[in-house]
Amino acid sequence: MITDNKLAESVKKLKEQRNAVILAHVYQRGKVQDIADYVGDSLDLSRLAVNTKAEVIVFCGVQFMAETAAILNPNKTVLLPDRNAGCGLADMATAERITRLKKQEPDLVVVSYVNSSAEVKAVSDICCTSANAVDVVNSLSEDNILFVPDRNLGAYVAENSNKNIRLWDGYCYVHEQITTDKLISLKKKYHKSEIIVHPECPTPIRHMADFTGSTSQMRRYVNQSAQKEFIVGTEDNFIYRLKTDNPDKTFYSVDTLCIGMGMITLEKVKLALEKMEPKIYVPEKISKKAKIALDKMLEVV
Repeated sequence: MITDNKLAESVKKLKEQRNAVILAHVYQRGKVQDIADYVGDSLDLSRLAVNTKAEVIVFCGVQFMAETAAILNPNKTVLLPDRNAGCGLADMATAERITRLKKQEPDLVVVSYVNSSAEVKAVSDICCTSANAVDVVNSLSEDNILFVPDRNLGAYVAENSNKNIRLWDGYCYVHEQITTDKLISLKKKYHKSEIIVHPECPTPIRHMADFTGSTSQMRRYVNQSAQKEFIVGTEDNFIYRLKTDNPDKTFYSVDTLCIGMGMITLEKVKLALEKMEPKIYVPEKISKKAKIALDKMLEVV
């Protein structure tokens, strides 16, 4: 049996041979984060994908993330180590339904969370991530907004905006699994800890938190905080990143995992680089339209 150290060495050699860069989301297992060139949230990785000089991008994440990298880098090869690494939230919105709504209401501005398919992005006016969703919506001159597909992130944006925001009825099961009872129990047990949560959490969860933000914002908050203990209201693997950054601090998980993120392994990263498969391809007709919405997102500071 090949050890993780040998797999990591093989990945490193293959990466150099292929002139590849490995991008890993913070919800990836620790061993995958360790072999990545860059680890971050969707916005961080979107920007890194645009700026990389590598010819091959190995995206350790889920389908929509690899699609986004392919849209932003039409002349590069994008590999997703497991083609079945999907996102249940992204599957909850369809381009057909959005198109019908826009025909019925021509003044409707569609803001799509990057946790959506390339087809949905292609019929959107602008995209956003959890890190810049509020800024994206507030940057718009229009007031009639359809926020797709996450109702919880949309509700968080609505709380921080004066826009008329209509919510799509989608959600992330990873964050829906976090309950107020769970947080109350953890807080009683670890009473000195602060609660930090992702804006994909339901409203009651967010309202219990000491801090709400994207993973990059939570990471920055923890890094700069004098607080030593945290209850982390998002996907459990994020704690690996927080511990790596802050070995002197203690983190408590809420026991929720993303199935799609968990499909990526060191072995699959190695095989992807060996075989140069699975390649992620977005049809040009869809890619061109989706890129307009993504470029607008990246223009928002």
